[in-house]
Amino acid sequence: MDERLKNVVVEHSDDIVKMWLEEVNTHKKNDYTSTISDEMFESTNREFVNVIFSSIEKQGLSSDLDDFSERLINLGWPLSYLTDGMQVFRRVVTDFILKQSDKIDSDYFSEVLRKVDGWVDPIINRLVNEYSGSWEHIVSLQRVALQELSAPLIPVMENITIMPLIGTIDTERAKLIMENLLDGVIKHNAEVVLIDITGVPVVDTMVAHHIIQAAEAVRLIGSRCILVGIRPEIAQTIVNLGIDLGKFPTKSSLRKGFQTALELTNRRIEETQNNDEDIEKLIDSLDRE
Repeated sequence: MDERLKNVVVEHSDDIVKMWLEEVNTHKKNDYTSTISDEMFESTNREFVNVIFSSIEKQGLSSDLDDFSERLINLGWPLSYLTDGMQVFRRVVTDFILKQSDKIDSDYFSEVLRKVDGWVDPIINRLVNEYSGSWEHIVSLQRVALQELSAPLIPVMENITIMPLIGTIDTERAKLIMENLLDGVIKHNAEVVLIDITGVPVVDTMVAHHIIQAAEAVRLIGSRCILVGIRPEIAQTIVNLGIDLGKFPTKSSLRKGFQTALELTNRRIEETQNNDEDIEKLIDSLDRE
Protein backbone atom coordinates (compact mmCIF):
# COMPACT_ATOMS: atom_id res chain seq x y z
CA MET A 1 0.00 0.00 0.00
CA ASP A 2 2.89 2.29 0.71
CA GLU A 3 4.08 2.26 -2.91
CA ARG A 4 0.55 2.67 -4.23
CA LEU A 5 -0.09 5.73 -2.10
CA LYS A 6 3.27 7.16 -3.01
CA ASN A 7 2.56 6.66 -6.71
CA VAL A 8 -0.79 8.43 -6.31
CA VAL A 9 0.91 11.41 -4.70
CA VAL A 10 3.73 11.58 -7.23
CA GLU A 11 1.47 11.12 -10.27
CA HIS A 12 -0.83 13.90 -9.08
CA SER A 13 1.93 16.16 -7.82
CA ASP A 14 0.77 19.06 -9.99
CA ASP A 15 -2.68 19.01 -8.41
CA ILE A 16 -1.26 18.70 -4.91
CA VAL A 17 1.18 21.54 -5.51
CA LYS A 18 -1.64 23.75 -6.74
CA MET A 19 -3.75 22.97 -3.67
CA TRP A 20 -0.77 23.53 -1.36
CA LEU A 21 0.11 26.89 -2.93
CA GLU A 22 -3.48 28.07 -2.70
CA GLU A 23 -3.70 27.28 0.99
CA VAL A 24 -0.29 28.75 1.81
CA ASN A 25 -1.16 31.94 -0.08
CA THR A 26 -4.27 32.40 2.05
CA HIS A 27 -2.03 32.94 5.09
CA LYS A 28 0.21 35.53 3.45
CA LYS A 29 -1.86 38.58 4.36
CA ASN A 30 -2.04 37.71 8.04
CA ASP A 31 1.40 36.47 9.05
CA TYR A 32 5.11 37.31 8.86
CA THR A 33 5.20 36.83 5.06
CA SER A 34 2.91 39.79 4.39
CA THR A 35 5.90 42.09 3.84
CA ILE A 36 7.59 39.75 1.35
CA SER A 37 7.19 40.49 -2.34
CA ASP A 38 4.82 38.26 -4.31
CA GLU A 39 7.63 37.14 -6.64
CA MET A 40 9.92 36.11 -3.78
CA PHE A 41 7.08 34.39 -1.92
CA GLU A 42 5.97 32.47 -5.00
CA SER A 43 9.47 31.31 -5.97
CA THR A 44 10.31 30.25 -2.41
CA ASN A 45 7.06 28.31 -2.06
CA ARG A 46 7.68 26.43 -5.31
CA GLU A 47 11.22 25.61 -4.28
CA PHE A 48 9.92 24.41 -0.92
CA VAL A 49 7.31 22.07 -2.37
CA ASN A 50 9.78 20.77 -4.96
CA VAL A 51 12.20 19.90 -2.16
CA ILE A 52 9.42 18.05 -0.35
CA PHE A 53 8.49 15.95 -3.39
CA SER A 54 12.15 15.27 -4.12
CA SER A 55 12.56 13.77 -0.65
CA ILE A 56 9.43 11.65 -1.03
CA GLU A 57 10.40 10.35 -4.48
CA LYS A 58 13.91 9.40 -3.34
CA GLN A 59 12.52 7.46 -0.38
CA GLY A 60 14.79 9.35 1.90
CA LEU A 61 15.90 12.79 2.94
CA SER A 62 17.29 14.80 0.07
CA SER A 63 20.35 16.95 0.64
CA ASP A 64 18.33 19.77 -0.91
CA LEU A 65 16.60 20.12 2.45
CA ASP A 66 19.85 21.31 4.05
CA ASP A 67 20.54 23.83 1.28
CA PHE A 68 16.97 25.12 1.42
CA SER A 69 17.08 25.62 5.19
CA GLU A 70 20.36 27.52 4.93
CA ARG A 71 18.97 29.80 2.22
CA LEU A 72 15.94 30.60 4.37
CA ILE A 73 18.21 31.67 7.22
CA ASN A 74 20.19 33.92 4.88
CA LEU A 75 16.91 35.43 3.67
CA GLY A 76 15.81 35.99 7.26
CA TRP A 77 12.72 33.76 7.12
CA PRO A 78 11.52 32.27 10.44
CA LEU A 79 11.43 28.58 11.30
CA SER A 80 7.63 28.71 11.48
CA TYR A 81 7.52 29.07 7.70
CA LEU A 82 8.93 25.55 7.39
CA THR A 83 6.79 23.95 10.07
CA ASP A 84 3.58 25.66 8.91
CA GLY A 85 4.28 24.72 5.31
CA MET A 86 4.83 21.07 6.21
CA GLN A 87 1.62 20.93 8.23
CA VAL A 88 -0.27 22.34 5.26
CA PHE A 89 1.36 19.74 3.04
CA ARG A 90 0.38 16.95 5.45
CA ARG A 91 -3.24 18.12 5.43
CA VAL A 92 -3.45 18.62 1.65
CA VAL A 93 -1.90 15.24 0.82
CA THR A 94 -4.13 13.40 3.30
CA ASP A 95 -7.28 15.04 1.94
CA PHE A 96 -6.25 14.35 -1.65
CA ILE A 97 -5.58 10.64 -1.03
CA LEU A 98 -8.85 10.16 0.83
CA LYS A 99 -10.80 11.81 -1.97
CA GLN A 100 -9.37 9.31 -4.46
CA SER A 101 -11.03 6.39 -2.67
CA ASP A 102 -14.73 5.54 -3.15
CA LYS A 103 -15.03 3.83 0.21
CA ILE A 104 -13.23 4.91 3.35
CA ASP A 105 -13.24 2.90 6.57
CA SER A 106 -11.40 3.53 9.79
CA ASP A 107 -8.60 1.12 8.90
CA TYR A 108 -7.94 2.78 5.57
CA PHE A 109 -8.08 6.23 7.15
CA SER A 110 -5.58 5.21 9.84
CA GLU A 111 -3.28 3.67 7.26
CA VAL A 112 -3.31 6.82 5.13
CA LEU A 113 -2.51 8.99 8.15
CA ARG A 114 0.33 6.68 9.16
CA LYS A 115 1.87 6.69 5.68
CA VAL A 116 1.62 10.46 5.26
CA ASP A 117 3.12 10.98 8.71
CA GLY A 118 5.93 8.64 7.70
CA TRP A 119 6.74 10.95 4.76
CA VAL A 120 6.24 14.29 6.48
CA ASP A 121 7.68 13.83 9.98
CA PRO A 122 11.25 12.93 8.90
CA ILE A 123 11.28 15.95 6.58
CA ILE A 124 10.13 18.24 9.38
CA ASN A 125 12.76 16.85 11.73
CA ARG A 126 15.51 17.28 9.16
CA LEU A 127 14.44 20.83 8.28
CA VAL A 128 14.17 21.88 11.92
CA ASN A 129 17.51 20.32 12.88
CA GLU A 130 19.32 21.82 9.92
CA TYR A 131 17.72 25.21 10.43
CA SER A 132 18.56 25.22 14.13
CA GLY A 133 22.11 24.04 13.51
CA SER A 134 22.76 26.68 10.86
CA TRP A 135 21.23 29.36 13.05
CA GLU A 136 23.36 28.39 16.05
CA HIS A 137 26.45 28.44 13.83
CA ILE A 138 25.63 31.94 12.60
CA VAL A 139 24.97 33.15 16.14
CA SER A 140 28.27 31.70 17.36
CA LEU A 141 30.15 33.47 14.55
CA GLN A 142 28.41 36.73 15.41
CA ARG A 143 29.26 36.25 19.07
CA VAL A 144 32.94 35.79 18.21
CA ALA A 145 32.86 38.89 15.99
CA LEU A 146 31.25 40.94 18.76
CA GLN A 147 33.82 39.73 21.26
CA GLU A 148 36.62 40.86 18.95
CA LEU A 149 35.03 44.30 18.71
CA SER A 150 33.90 44.58 22.33
CA ALA A 151 37.33 45.38 23.81
CA PRO A 152 39.73 46.58 21.09
CA LEU A 153 43.14 47.94 22.08
CA ILE A 154 44.50 50.45 19.56
CA PRO A 155 48.14 51.62 19.58
CA VAL A 156 48.02 55.31 18.55
CA MET A 157 51.60 56.32 19.30
CA GLU A 158 54.73 54.75 20.66
CA ASN A 159 54.05 53.64 24.25
CA ILE A 160 50.44 54.95 24.15
CA THR A 161 47.36 52.80 23.47
CA ILE A 162 43.62 53.47 23.61
CA MET A 163 40.75 51.13 24.46
CA PRO A 164 37.40 52.64 23.34
CA LEU A 165 34.43 50.99 25.06
CA ILE A 166 30.89 51.14 23.67
CA GLY A 167 27.74 49.62 25.15
CA THR A 168 26.99 47.78 28.36
CA ILE A 169 29.79 46.16 30.34
CA ASP A 170 28.86 42.87 31.98
CA THR A 171 30.99 40.35 33.84
CA GLU A 172 31.93 38.36 30.72
CA ARG A 173 32.91 41.47 28.79
CA ALA A 174 34.83 42.84 31.77
CA LYS A 175 36.92 39.67 31.80
CA LEU A 176 37.66 40.14 28.09
CA ILE A 177 38.61 43.79 28.71
CA MET A 178 41.05 42.71 31.39
CA GLU A 179 42.66 40.06 29.17
CA ASN A 180 42.98 42.37 26.16
CA LEU A 181 44.39 45.17 28.28
CA LEU A 182 47.11 43.05 29.85
CA ASP A 183 48.02 41.29 26.59
CA GLY A 184 48.01 44.57 24.68
CA VAL A 185 50.17 46.43 27.19
CA ILE A 186 52.84 43.74 26.91
CA LYS A 187 52.52 43.37 23.14
CA HIS A 188 52.70 47.11 22.36
CA ASN A 189 55.08 47.95 25.22
CA ALA A 190 52.59 50.58 26.36
CA GLU A 191 53.46 52.93 29.16
CA VAL A 192 50.04 54.61 29.20
CA VAL A 193 46.62 53.12 28.42
CA LEU A 194 43.57 55.33 27.82
CA ILE A 195 40.23 53.68 28.64
CA ASP A 196 37.54 55.69 26.84
CA ILE A 197 34.05 55.18 28.32
CA THR A 198 32.34 57.87 26.25
CA GLY A 199 30.15 55.20 24.63
CA VAL A 200 29.24 53.41 27.89
CA PRO A 201 25.64 54.47 28.68
CA VAL A 202 25.64 53.62 32.39
CA VAL A 203 28.46 53.42 34.91
CA ASP A 204 27.18 51.73 38.06
CA THR A 205 29.01 50.14 40.95
CA MET A 206 29.71 46.92 39.05
CA VAL A 207 31.04 48.68 35.93
CA ALA A 208 33.25 50.97 38.03
CA HIS A 209 34.54 47.97 39.97
CA HIS A 210 35.53 46.20 36.74
CA ILE A 211 37.27 49.33 35.42
CA ILE A 212 39.16 49.82 38.69
CA GLN A 213 40.28 46.20 38.61
CA ALA A 214 41.50 46.57 35.02
CA ALA A 215 43.40 49.77 35.86
CA GLU A 216 44.97 48.16 38.93
CA ALA A 217 46.07 45.15 36.86
CA VAL A 218 47.67 47.49 34.31
CA ARG A 219 49.48 49.30 37.13
CA LEU A 220 50.85 46.04 38.50
CA ILE A 221 52.64 45.31 35.22
CA GLY A 222 54.28 48.74 35.19
CA SER A 223 51.94 50.91 33.10
CA ARG A 224 49.61 53.81 33.81
CA CYS A 225 45.90 53.89 33.09
CA ILE A 226 43.83 57.02 32.36
CA LEU A 227 40.03 56.93 32.35
CA VAL A 228 38.56 59.33 29.80
CA GLY A 229 35.05 60.21 28.67
CA ILE A 230 33.68 61.16 32.10
CA ARG A 231 30.45 62.96 31.23
CA PRO A 232 28.73 65.18 33.84
CA GLU A 233 25.97 62.63 34.49
CA ILE A 234 28.55 59.87 34.86
CA ALA A 235 30.58 61.99 37.28
CA GLN A 236 27.47 62.67 39.35
CA THR A 237 26.59 58.97 39.45
CA ILE A 238 30.12 58.02 40.54
CA VAL A 239 30.03 60.61 43.34
CA ASN A 240 26.56 59.53 44.52
CA LEU A 241 27.64 55.89 44.60
CA GLY A 242 30.75 56.76 46.58
CA ILE A 243 33.05 55.11 44.06
CA ASP A 244 36.73 55.95 44.53
CA LEU A 245 38.54 56.58 41.26
CA GLY A 246 41.39 58.46 42.87
CA LYS A 247 44.01 55.82 42.13
CA PHE A 248 44.37 56.82 38.50
CA PRO A 249 43.79 60.02 36.45
CA THR A 250 40.40 60.78 34.93
CA LYS A 251 39.65 63.19 32.10
CA SER A 252 36.44 64.45 30.53
CA SER A 253 37.53 63.89 26.93
CA LEU A 254 39.87 61.73 24.90
CA ARG A 255 41.76 64.82 23.75
CA LYS A 256 42.61 65.86 27.31
CA GLY A 257 43.50 62.31 28.20
CA PHE A 258 45.85 62.04 25.24
CA GLN A 259 47.60 65.28 26.25
CA THR A 260 48.13 63.84 29.72
CA ALA A 261 49.45 60.60 28.21
CA LEU A 262 52.00 62.58 26.21
CA GLU A 263 53.13 64.41 29.35
CA LEU A 264 53.53 61.13 31.20
CA THR A 265 55.78 59.90 28.38
CA ASN A 266 57.82 63.15 28.36
CA ARG A 267 56.20 64.54 25.23
CA ARG A 268 53.86 67.39 24.40
CA ILE A 269 51.92 68.97 21.57
CA GLU A 270 53.33 72.23 20.24
CA GLU A 271 51.37 74.52 17.99
CA THR A 272 53.24 76.09 15.09
CA GLN A 273 52.24 79.27 13.27
CA ASN A 274 52.73 79.50 9.54
CA ASN A 275 54.90 82.39 8.52
CA ASP A 276 53.84 83.96 5.23
CA GLU A 277 57.36 85.13 4.47
CA ASP A 278 58.79 81.66 4.98
CA ILE A 279 56.12 80.21 2.69
CA GLU A 280 56.93 82.74 -0.05
CA LYS A 281 60.60 81.91 0.22
CA LEU A 282 59.83 78.23 -0.07
CA ILE A 283 57.69 78.82 -3.18
CA ASP A 284 60.42 80.96 -4.76
CA SER A 285 63.02 78.29 -4.14
CA LEU A 286 60.79 75.71 -5.79
CA ASP A 287 60.27 77.96 -8.79
CA ARG A 288 64.00 78.43 -9.22
CA GLU A 289 64.49 74.70 -9.23
